[in-house]
Amino acid sequence: MDTIIERFEKIKSNVKKLSSDKQPNIIAVSKTFSLNKIMPLIEYGHTHFGENKVQEALAKWKELKLKRKNLNLHMIGKLQSNKAKSAVELFDYIHSLDNQKLADVLSKSQKNINRSLKYFIQVNIGNEIQKSGIPASDLDAFYNYCSKELDLNVIGLMVIPPNDKNTKKYFEAVCNLNNSLALKELSMGMSADYEEAVNYQSTYVRIGSLIFGSRS
Repeated sequence: MDTIIERFEKIKSNVKKLSSDKQPNIIAVSKTFSLNKIMPLIEYGHTHFGENKVQEALAKWKELKLKRKNLNLHMIGKLQSNKAKSAVELFDYIHSLDNQKLADVLSKSQKNINRSLKYFIQVNIGNEIQKSGIPASDLDAFYNYCSKELDLNVIGLMVIPPNDKNTKKYFEAVCNLNNSLALKELSMGMSADYEEAVNYQSTYVRIGSLIFGSRS
């Protein structure tokens, strides 16, 4: 069996053991890896992949997605509003909805080409200056604006917690926020902390290096 498939199956098994309700989706974060490296997992039948740069994603996935309609592509990186139009054409999920200007452009771009994406609002749970995301205190207003005024299909929250060894605390806080908005999905957990995230109801885990190996 291919090493990538073996690693993927191990993570899948871990996730299954930890989740009591529905099985969380594993987003294989394929940023910086070539299609040659990713294809074994596609051929194996996996359908959820994550990229963090629009240009790189277009070069890798545009033609393949036309041939394989079942692929789901997730934008997991910071999205600039000037790239939003291209993102709407290619991606199926945006995990980094983090400001009003971006929401406005995404809404307009969707309507122009008659596409409806699924969105996660990125929450800056630690109020870190260097990090994107909506502060928890502004979340209700932003969610209402996106879902009610712009009619964006917001399915959950997304978080990258501060790296201060308090991951459980942040995951619990975001889980509670997600539940308070009655959202069904939650994008939380990466290679280092996905097991903890699943314990706090994450339904989408974003895993790269544990599947594909370290990036050069």
